[in-house]
Amino acid sequence: MILGSFFNTQKNNQKKENDGVISLKGLSKVYDTGKVKVEALRGVDLAVYSGEMVAITGPSGSGKSTLMNLIGCLDTATSGSYLLRGEEVSGMSREALASIRNRRVGFIFQSFNLLPQISAFENVEMPLIFGGMPKKNRKERVMDLLERVGLSERMDHKPTELSGGQMQRVAIARALAMDPDIILADEPTGNLDTGAGGDIMNLFIELWEQGRTILVITHDPALAKRAPRQVEIRDGNITEDIRRN
Repeated sequence: MILGSFFNTQKNNQKKENDGVISLKGLSKVYDTGKVKVEALRGVDLAVYSGEMVAITGPSGSGKSTLMNLIGCLDTATSGSYLLRGEEVSGMSREALASIRNRRVGFIFQSFNLLPQISAFENVEMPLIFGGMPKKNRKERVMDLLERVGLSERMDHKPTELSGGQMQRVAIARALAMDPDIILADEPTGNLDTGAGGDIMNLFIELWEQGRTILVITHDPALAKRAPRQVEIRDGNITEDIRRN
């Protein structure tokens, strides 16, 4: 396996209440344009436990991207409660939310969001610099992460010199850099061909098997069905919550 024994956590299929990573209760988001109010989320209740892999699906405009933005602390709810590892996130200051985004949430995006002018190594190193990790420790951490995602020989290459699948692997390594509580992946295979997309999904499954908590936003039903749990959103409400094992 690509990631070997890098993470020493183990999957536990018997979830308990005190294993909760994400707890949403009555979470709502209303966008007020001045002329019209749009209810993007309507009182969502959702619990995600440590070591779960959840695919969040739904048509365009269903509210799934809004939900990801709230979970990732990129936006704040209009009402309701959001606990991250038991800590209330709603009402936190901008500085506190920025700290959570850097240290406790790993983001992976459809468009990779890599800085094109710097190398793969430097892209993965960036959150560690912001997190205050000493240079020596950063080097060891970045080299280890890139080796684990199969890019040890490409760490000095810039994103423009990498394939789409390789760029997404760099993005995954970057998301793991700060050892976050949760990984949020927004359409992570959307810009990839079928083969590369399947490889990326395999990597997510491997991370889940080693204990990572992963939420994947996807339009692809084939990829969603590979996740052990699938949550569907329509019109701002959760309409299905399927556990496959």
